[in-house]
Amino acid sequence: MKKKARNDLPAVLVVDDENAILETFKLILEGRFNVLTATSGKQALTKIADEAIQLVFLDIKMPDADGMQILPQIKEYDENLPVIIATATDTAKAAVEAIHLGACNYITKPFDPDELITVAEKALEQVKLIKEIAYLRSQREDVRFDNIIGKSKKMQEVYRIIDKVTKNDATVLISGESGTGKELITRAIHFNSARSQKPFIPINCASIPDNLLESELFGYEKGAFTDAARQKLGMFELANEGTLFLDEISSLRLDMQAKLLRVLEEKEIQRIGGIKLIKVDVRIISATNSDLKQAIKEGKFRKDLYYRLNVVPLELPLLKERKEDIPLLAEHFLSIYNKSFRKNIEGFTAEALGCLAAYDWPGNIRELKNIIERLVALKDSGVIEAQELPFDIFIKCRLVSDFKTEGDLRNACDDFEKEYIKAVLDKVNGNKTKAARILGIHRNALFNKIKNLQIKKEER
Repeated sequence: MKKKARNDLPAVLVVDDENAILETFKLILEGRFNVLTATSGKQALTKIADEAIQLVFLDIKMPDADGMQILPQIKEYDENLPVIIATATDTAKAAVEAIHLGACNYITKPFDPDELITVAEKALEQVKLIKEIAYLRSQREDVRFDNIIGKSKKMQEVYRIIDKVTKNDATVLISGESGTGKELITRAIHFNSARSQKPFIPINCASIPDNLLESELFGYEKGAFTDAARQKLGMFELANEGTLFLDEISSLRLDMQAKLLRVLEEKEIQRIGGIKLIKVDVRIISATNSDLKQAIKEGKFRKDLYYRLNVVPLELPLLKERKEDIPLLAEHFLSIYNKSFRKNIEGFTAEALGCLAAYDWPGNIRELKNIIERLVALKDSGVIEAQELPFDIFIKCRLVSDFKTEGDLRNACDDFEKEYIKAVLDKVNGNKTKAARILGIHRNALFNKIKNLQIKKEER
């Protein structure tokens, strides 16, 4: 297993047999990178195996083996590790051969400090993008339409709208409470549209500090402010020809809303500190769990931006509004976590599914998914029974199904207390010590209540 780098900076390995060259690299790169050194090919391979190296500068000529011999061995060990060849002669032949063997770039001695830093940063950025693309491709399985689960009338309407908007570039505003699946729907729209081969860039507007949001969206030029040591592309440029997902759009400040509106109308952005207008072709899908119409009345959201974003409204239902979908979703998540945890849980009892369907799910689909994950993680085999469900889900289900609303108030209170105690005893498999702890009473008090309320073991 690779060890962690010695600090939080990207770990760069410089391989050269001349100490003066190694010191030059250190002088230029330290502060931005965690610089490690090796004076031979053999030493370099050992360090790559032992350290969490993220980039290699490899000299083309060394005593034990030149860079062209070491490069294939490095790529064999980690094909995604970027290697930049360093050479004293600027020859096309050396560059072509190095690229052919897997190098991502080459530089020539003597080094220009700015060029060296730029080449290193671009190599790391390229690897980051490759990893992101690989991740997004791995997520395609999750954005097929058949992974959006539901047969209820409300979900049929959602499917109808999704099917329409995947065939065009209309701007979509998705509304729904937290946990209803807004990002999943957005990914499904993007990856089933004509833009599916282009970038999908999600950004949570509420999670980025106000003073950083503009630079995240629009980017900045080198020297635009104190810490702007290099040019940075914003989300709009990164999402060019693809889709930009603006989650929690209601959290945008009014001044940022004005700037976003201008981008939507003019289809061009301007980096912070820049003077050039840059054309962008980006599909915007936004999402909110707030009432934007109310926010407009309160002066917190621009009416003109709302109409620009709300070309196609898509409202996602609460999970409690589509209860017939809960058994389908439970079985779907069970299948996912059986595979993830290498389990073979066979399913749910009818009572367990009934309890899941009876619960109100304030956390919506996300809450259901998390509970199924927990159940599968803690169970080894068999079927999931009602007693294994979280306490609040099981107790509410049992009380709703067993409690009879008839008779006077005193009898009703006794009946409720009896059913509640029975449900708690069922949850803990009859363990009276645990039941008393949950009920907040002494164990002897519980025995007295069981006797007085005539709770028989066979009734539970």
